[in-house]
Amino acid sequence: MGNFAANEGLSIFVILVWLGINVFLFVHFYMAFLIDRFYYTRVILGHALSWARAPAACLNFNCMLILLPVCRNLLSFLRGSIQCCSRTAARQLDRNLTFHKLVAYMIAFHTAVHIIAHLFNFERFMDSQLMVNSTFLPYVLSQIGNNDNKSFLNPIRSNETNPTIVMFTTIAGLTGVVITLALILIITSSMEVIRRSYFEVFWFTHHLFIVFFIGLVLHGVGRIVRGQTPESLEVHDPKQCESYFETWGKNGTHCPEPDFAGNPPMTWKWVVGPMFLYVCERLVRFYRSQQKVVITKVVMHPSKTLELQMKKKGFKMEVGQYVFLKCPSISHLEWHPFTLTSAPEEDHFSVHVRIVGDWTQALYTACGGDKTTVLDAWTLPKMGVDGPFGTASEDVFQYEVVMLVGAGIGVTPFASVLKSVWYKHVQKNQNVFTKKIYFYWVCRETQAFEWFSDLLQSLEKQMTEKDMSDFLSYNIYLTRWRDTEAAHFRVQYQAEDDPITGLKQKTRYGKPNWDNEFSTIATQHPGSKVGVFLCGPAALAEALGKQCLTHTESGTEFIFNKENF
Repeated sequence: MGNFAANEGLSIFVILVWLGINVFLFVHFYMAFLIDRFYYTRVILGHALSWARAPAACLNFNCMLILLPVCRNLLSFLRGSIQCCSRTAARQLDRNLTFHKLVAYMIAFHTAVHIIAHLFNFERFMDSQLMVNSTFLPYVLSQIGNNDNKSFLNPIRSNETNPTIVMFTTIAGLTGVVITLALILIITSSMEVIRRSYFEVFWFTHHLFIVFFIGLVLHGVGRIVRGQTPESLEVHDPKQCESYFETWGKNGTHCPEPDFAGNPPMTWKWVVGPMFLYVCERLVRFYRSQQKVVITKVVMHPSKTLELQMKKKGFKMEVGQYVFLKCPSISHLEWHPFTLTSAPEEDHFSVHVRIVGDWTQALYTACGGDKTTVLDAWTLPKMGVDGPFGTASEDVFQYEVVMLVGAGIGVTPFASVLKSVWYKHVQKNQNVFTKKIYFYWVCRETQAFEWFSDLLQSLEKQMTEKDMSDFLSYNIYLTRWRDTEAAHFRVQYQAEDDPITGLKQKTRYGKPNWDNEFSTIATQHPGSKVGVFLCGPAALAEALGKQCLTHTESGTEFIFNKENF
């Protein structure tokens, strides 16, 4: 329970508060439309009125939240501000995209309820107009306002139309259709398979959020949901006057004809603050994108991995941070996230780009990856850089014992960490709180190890010379290999250096036994807080997350951190 509370306690508390607010708003606004002011509205619509308005309130709340988790500059500022006070609270900001997705699912749910309820409402409004019988109260209510068309209750003003026409000829109906279509496109294009295989589709359709928010703000302008005015309620009590509807407004009656008015639009009050913050966010990004970036070096690594070393005036970073890159010669609109692989102590910043899609392939070509000759510096493409932004890996040096787990190209944030470790020890920095690092790198192919094997060899040599070989423990795993490679490995296994990485530490074959690894670390560091940092796939994250919760040997706490961007 201690490990569970340390890892998930605050996250669960935040989710429960968020769900609680949604429940409260739903119940509160459901009951708010059961008052006398909406008595006659319910005569026509029944409880479908409350079923439409309650999710609308929840939509306002969640649309207020949806933009905040993607304000990267705001989150980086908050992370740096609260990190000194609460490491646990800072870790919650690393789950911003998870919360963003949860809020999106909640918006989709309440949108569905809201639409279904209003479909019933439009049908009942239409049925009330079609009754053509003054002995039915819904019909009488629908005829109010026919003369001056000011104080009406039924927004469908004629029996010669239908709900479909009304849907596309009223502000509420038209904006409702537009924002629903935008929401469907945004959510469906965000599916993992589309986002990874067709990132451009995800990127461009996600910007339909602009259409969504404009439609959302305008949706209530038509005031289609109407209720009795306060002045009318003073002289016309609906519970007393309902039975006398045939004589309303006639001489000698005590029940004048009721007056109705629509609710003023409220959505803008909920979303104006987050929209302003997001506009400021985009202005900051635009300003950064216009700053000059110089590519100082391009390195072509095996397995079609491109390393870009760059410089930018005023650029400052911490270990494990990431940036967004734009290449205007490829696309003026597309920004892609990449983890920084350089250390803060270096005079440049670098990223490793694995060529897996159209944009990365175009960047590879623009940087001369498909050429055998070296390009002149002035022929290299111009780049836009936004960032850096904080991630979980920033907290590495705040733990006495650290586990770094990288899968394939997911090793990149830990390249920055290991480089920084090397520089700190070269510079004899005595302020390093971390006493032990366990580094795990899991790869499917041997070529991937060449990405920064030079760095690993330098670190290993440096630690040996300084008699600090126990500080950094390498655990490198190869999960796939060809038969020809296996034969070579068997022949070279007894060699002093590993045949794959060139390290003294031998490469292991197959997948790690995480249960044994966690048990061993817990036994060797009793009573410690161990920071577990992962940059890798969801399946590996799930496995490590479970290990962090279940291993409590010797009072050790494993705190799980995962890269999300």
